[in-house]
Amino acid sequence: MAFPNPADSSITPAPSALRIVSLIPSATEIVALLGLQDYLVGRSHECDFPSAVKALPICTQPKFNPDGTSLEIHDRVTNLLQSALSVYRVDTDKLQHLQPTHIVTQAQCDVCAVSLGDVEQAVATLLEDGQPQVISLQPRVLADVWNDIQQVAQMLGVEPTALAQLKQRVENCRIKTQPLSDSARPSIVCIEWIEPLMAAGNWIPELVELAGGQLPRSPLPLAPDSADLAADMPNSPFGSVGEHSPWLAWDTLQAADPDVLVLLPCGFDLERTRQEAQVLLQHPAWSGLKAVQQGQVYCTDGNQYFNRPGPRLVDSLEILAEILHPELFQFGYEGAGWQRLSA
Repeated sequence: MAFPNPADSSITPAPSALRIVSLIPSATEIVALLGLQDYLVGRSHECDFPSAVKALPICTQPKFNPDGTSLEIHDRVTNLLQSALSVYRVDTDKLQHLQPTHIVTQAQCDVCAVSLGDVEQAVATLLEDGQPQVISLQPRVLADVWNDIQQVAQMLGVEPTALAQLKQRVENCRIKTQPLSDSARPSIVCIEWIEPLMAAGNWIPELVELAGGQLPRSPLPLAPDSADLAADMPNSPFGSVGEHSPWLAWDTLQAADPDVLVLLPCGFDLERTRQEAQVLLQHPAWSGLKAVQQGQVYCTDGNQYFNRPGPRLVDSLEILAEILHPELFQFGYEGAGWQRLSA
């Protein structure tokens, strides 16, 4: 996705005094979409798009080792949360040095990025030239992303002119898939974490519907593989619109037996997803799944697309549409955004 050039005369110029720190990748992409990339002075350790932002000072760090298998990462994060500790740290010295006028963060998920509470605590120390304004985003559905773009634009003093194009791309997909009958909509389960198994909630079920798929009309959720995973089970075992992603039991997945499986692990790029998928291939239930037998399992770059509730959720929709209905959509994401998983 191409973002506007800050020098474009169609973009409302921002006040020259703006100094923006973004502490979440999706917010960095929103700032860039609004033509304000040149006003960014700091970023999170995960902000990497557009690529030029990687030269900015890093203002956050994880308190856990992000390398290793999905199970190892899960255990490290769980240990931190069970100890009532934050998962990430904010570099207050770096913020003090940068003296931002605005800090963009999130309050949607303490596992995905630095928490709002940690940001507010860090901001309380920045008194040299006045405290920066904190813009907190909390997206759960696609409409929330549109609202976040409008909110950031308003707080930073520009017009969200690029938003109309994003909405039109979504509408273009909806127009093509709306006439599809239920029988023409493959059942699909999107996997957001591999070990332990987790389905994808929040905006993902909405994208599935817009892309011409449907979540399995499943049997009632079965008990998860371990009792400690049961507490967060929301309404659907395969993800509900606007709800946090649910842990998914293997026997529930087997009972639903979807037509398509899409792997989009949070924070994993395409190659790392392919590597981690080997864990699935070794599970005794894997080979019996219809999607596996029919070659309808796909790896995606969840880190760059599906896990970031920003402008590129539209790219994520187009990736799903291209996977589910190649007879209707050819956007050209194959190879870079998604690949078929070979047995």
